[in-house]
Amino acid sequence: MPKAKYAEIYKDLKRKIETGEYEFQELLPSENTLVQEYDCSRNTIRRAIGDLVADGYVQTMQGKGVRIIFQPALQTSFTIGSIETFTESAKRNNQKSKTKVIHFAELVVDKKIAAKTGFNIGDEIYYLQRLHYLDGKALILNHNYFLKSVAKDLTIEIAEKSIYDYLENTLGVSIVTSKRIITVEKMTEIDEKYLDLGDYNCMAVVSSHTYNSDGVMFEYTQSRHRPDYFSFQDNATRRSI
Repeated sequence: MPKAKYAEIYKDLKRKIETGEYEFQELLPSENTLVQEYDCSRNTIRRAIGDLVADGYVQTMQGKGVRIIFQPALQTSFTIGSIETFTESAKRNNQKSKTKVIHFAELVVDKKIAAKTGFNIGDEIYYLQRLHYLDGKALILNHNYFLKSVAKDLTIEIAEKSIYDYLENTLGVSIVTSKRIITVEKMTEIDEKYLDLGDYNCMAVVSSHTYNSDGVMFEYTQSRHRPDYFSFQDNATRRSI
């Protein structure tokens, strides 16, 4: 299914902001200019800009225009408020990415796995350990659990490219929301074996429960990051009480 016009405009404006073509604190071109540039309606432009506002790239100012508030992070940053793949994060951070599957298994959820992941006892799942490289360094270790009924026919080859791309564009799965917990934990033997940890003995850990459009939790992932290559960013707004 082709993407909506506003999504293409959003992606292009986002790219121009991230690459510095539109600089921090600069105003975006006027609505009229953008309508002509992208050959679309005002509503389409407004929807694209609305998504940029929601993602913390720009801020609208009544009667003045749309100001860019995005600033590049000084270290690798990941998003809290949106669901982004490892490849997408690496690209946004201008880094070269590579993924290697170091373990792949098909399991039936038992009591121990159910308590850890939130899946039901008896569910059939894929369990993967994936090593993520940024600019040639092994910095992230993911423990992925996927429902087989949703991630049908998952393979190592797919997992080393993009599982989400496969789910969305091959299987037609709508990935809607992810609940996340961020903690700091001691490194494990597996962390020490596979990751370039330097002098660090702890990990930044993100645990995620992810749901599709049917409200089904189809993924539990524990993502373990080397601390000095880790930061999470979000756009927070204060609501009136």
